[in-house]
Amino acid sequence: MTLPTDPAGNLAALIRCPSVTPIEGGALSTLETMLKPLGFSVERPVFSEDGTPDIENLYARRSGNGPHLMFAGHTDVVPVGDETSWTHPPFAAEIAKGEMFGRGAVDMKGGIACFIAAVARYLESKGGLKGSVSLLITGDEEGPAINGTTKLLEWAVAKGEKWDASIVGEPTNPDALGDMIKIGRRGSLSGSIIVNGRQGHAAYPQLADNPVRGLMTLVEDLLHPVFDKGTRDFQPTNLEVTSIDVGNPATNVIPAKATATFNIRFNDTWTAETMQAEIHNRLDKAAKRKKYRAGKTTPVDYELVWRDRPSHVFLTRDERLIEALIGSVEAVIGRKPALSTSGGTSDARFIKDYCPVVEFGLVGKTMHMVDERVALADLETLTQIYQRFIEDWFEQGAS
Repeated sequence: MTLPTDPAGNLAALIRCPSVTPIEGGALSTLETMLKPLGFSVERPVFSEDGTPDIENLYARRSGNGPHLMFAGHTDVVPVGDETSWTHPPFAAEIAKGEMFGRGAVDMKGGIACFIAAVARYLESKGGLKGSVSLLITGDEEGPAINGTTKLLEWAVAKGEKWDASIVGEPTNPDALGDMIKIGRRGSLSGSIIVNGRQGHAAYPQLADNPVRGLMTLVEDLLHPVFDKGTRDFQPTNLEVTSIDVGNPATNVIPAKATATFNIRFNDTWTAETMQAEIHNRLDKAAKRKKYRAGKTTPVDYELVWRDRPSHVFLTRDERLIEALIGSVEAVIGRKPALSTSGGTSDARFIKDYCPVVEFGLVGKTMHMVDERVALADLETLTQIYQRFIEDWFEQGAS
């Protein structure tokens, strides 16, 4: 029986599955076909919640005596956009000039393909593992992330699963393989500020209350002063206003309502709760400045609506996990990767509640772009790094 030791072959099979969130697209079936010959038991639970699409997930485990390593990732991908703009079909896995093209090539079917190849090579050379390896794969990372990793973790724990460490195969490297390991992530909060005014004619502002003026006052106090100067492990907290809308097509009408949406990425100076309290405090103070119009004596009438669920800041300090991965990168490519907490959020924010977790995968330059692609040489190198990491991490656990 042929084992899935070739990362490029594994990735091509996965790219050819059009698994745009929330569609499974054959990707999990393809993984199951790869994993069962390696001795993995495979389960594919489907989770549901009102108002969200049903999501099929995959949990595979090869059991052994010793510590338990989880590899986590996702097979769902973002839409391809304008398919005519691609130089190669987005689900064909065509190769040109040493690169494989296709949606999900780096984010993150490539990481999954390499990890499976690494396990297959390890088993082929060693015959067995000094512990257990599991793959926790969702189809909902690029979507609302409700029926994916969070529920899959809860489902696995209810079955008695415990993990000693996890590696998430997201594309962490900005420029070249070996640049960066993610050992934490900033927290994330999103909200909307709704300012209520009084509609009126633009020529008679004294008869109206323009909510845009009030909104500008509130937004200014959200942006200044800065929240902090950063910490040893994290960059400064940053708030960005992502949308301002009044829903008003007329140029001579003062609107009745104005809304601003914002997102804030915060470091370990804050918790989600203290950051929410800070935002409320800034808005309350700004609202008292009474800037609907000159002579207005009542505070700005606003509402604050928090959107989605907050993502909490975290930092992994597990030296055995981090040093094993650093050592594996250095052994294969001779470079020491930087340890970083930059970037957005990932499913590591859920996994950190169950075991120490780090992220390391391919170069992310083309993720979510037209002509997403990966160098075949990087697939081979990442496979070698993962294989070395598996060997070293289990050896340390057995010593």
